[in-house]
Amino acid sequence: MGMICLIFGSVILLSFPYLAGKLVDVASGKLWLLGTINQLTIALIAVLLIQSVFSFLRVYLFAQVSERSMADVRKAVFSNILLLPLSFFDARRVGELTSRITSDVSMLQDTFSTTLAEVFRQLATLVIGTAIIFFITPKLTLFMLCTFPVLVIAALVFGKYIRKLSKNTQDNLAQANVIVEETLQTISVVKAFTNEKLETFRYARSLNHVIDVALKTATYRGAFISFIILALFGGIVGVMWYGAILVQSGALTVGDLLSFILYTTFIGGSIAGLGDIYGQLQRAIGASERVLEIIDEAHESGLVEEEELPLNGDIRFTNVSFSYPSRPEVSVLNSIALSIPSGQKLALVGPSGAGKSTIVQLLMRYYPYTHGRITVGDKNIEDYNLYNFRKQIGIVPQEVILFGGSIYDNIIYGKPNATREAALEAAKKANASEFIESFPNGYDTLVGERGIKLSGGQRQRIAIARAILKDPKILILDEATSALDTESEMLVQSAIEELMKNRTTIIIAHRLATIRKADKIAVIQKGTIAEVGAHDELTSNEQGIYNHLLKLQFQVA
Repeated sequence: MGMICLIFGSVILLSFPYLAGKLVDVASGKLWLLGTINQLTIALIAVLLIQSVFSFLRVYLFAQVSERSMADVRKAVFSNILLLPLSFFDARRVGELTSRITSDVSMLQDTFSTTLAEVFRQLATLVIGTAIIFFITPKLTLFMLCTFPVLVIAALVFGKYIRKLSKNTQDNLAQANVIVEETLQTISVVKAFTNEKLETFRYARSLNHVIDVALKTATYRGAFISFIILALFGGIVGVMWYGAILVQSGALTVGDLLSFILYTTFIGGSIAGLGDIYGQLQRAIGASERVLEIIDEAHESGLVEEEELPLNGDIRFTNVSFSYPSRPEVSVLNSIALSIPSGQKLALVGPSGAGKSTIVQLLMRYYPYTHGRITVGDKNIEDYNLYNFRKQIGIVPQEVILFGGSIYDNIIYGKPNATREAALEAAKKANASEFIESFPNGYDTLVGERGIKLSGGQRQRIAIARAILKDPKILILDEATSALDTESEMLVQSAIEELMKNRTTIIIAHRLATIRKADKIAVIQKGTIAEVGAHDELTSNEQGIYNHLLKLQFQVA
């Protein structure tokens, strides 16, 4: 509908120069269909009124299309980002991805709402206007068309460079956004080290790169537009000279010459406008390529919900080896062999970087393992529907990050369709109900960005309540009490013991005192299993690594 209004509006406006020329001829005493000056003047006003109505409708309808379509694009980009594997996020930064959804899509929105409409309008003016003047004054039109090949060649040459520089501008802008994102996310660290000036300098330096490339782009665009205007209006001067000769010889009326000049002005304005629009389209193409890169990325398969199957909690790692895709030359795990019977608790201990978290990440299917086999209930984990598989695994991380809604919203994040009664019961089991109900707004208390308004122990208990509500078959505890004070640790530990009942549990721990009750403890060292056994069994080995770590920890304590 917007295109129809645009075409009608453009065609009706193109009758304006023709009627203006006839007005001059009638004023000079020549006869025409609309015989009086007043009738022609009324016709000209009617043309302007009708064209203004079509212009309004065109703008409104194009805005409807652009707003809705760009919302769909943003949704498509965001949803596809969420479906991508963790290896994608290892290679990209959050600020860069944010820039794709914001600045790149905004550029596309400008293109769809304004630029494309202008392209069609200017092209309609160019094609229809040229056809009209060719009908009125063929000699002058052929003279004018001689300048067109030069303009087309210039557009191709300049456009190639403008497109390349526009893509560079968007890339540099994305890098600048990365700095803003990282700085604001770690603002407490910035202030602790009094590095406000350093971060400002980093951002200013990044913006300078944006400015340099943008100015280079503007130089090409400006040169292109200047060339178009010079060539175009130079051609118009030549056309006016030739037209004046035709009027003088009687081959052309003054009114037809005026119509021709007005038409060429319209056409000239269209061509000059196309120069700037062409540059805008090249920038939009650069932005669209960046957006399409994300949309076309292969996402994780099996993230569509299927009928939920009961999951057996038996877990077995058989000669599993793994290297991260971002650094394939470094072997993180080497022939790991582990067995965790259903309902039992396995603790993973060892120095930082030994591979404890990697074992959990492979079980969660964040990365495909290189060699070996991981099974749950005698079935390869890769044979499960990924959505249903992860639905049956709960995790309480070391650093709990809550979403910026209410406490209640964060608890039901584990099971969005849960009843309020179930959520409150989960909070009670997690030893969280007492502190939640002490707040004036209770469960509707806003936790702030990343849960900043709550203490570490409070965040941990909300995370445990979330896991209890999810009711997973397999539970992962990633150093869940490592950063808590004694009182908070006791409350959290009590909640964890409630959570671990009748579940297969993997515990990652540095504080060895918290894992005495584990059924089995595996000591990980340099990507291999150095020792496996119960706490008493491992401590009886005086020369063992676990015994050594235990002594070191108690000496520090």
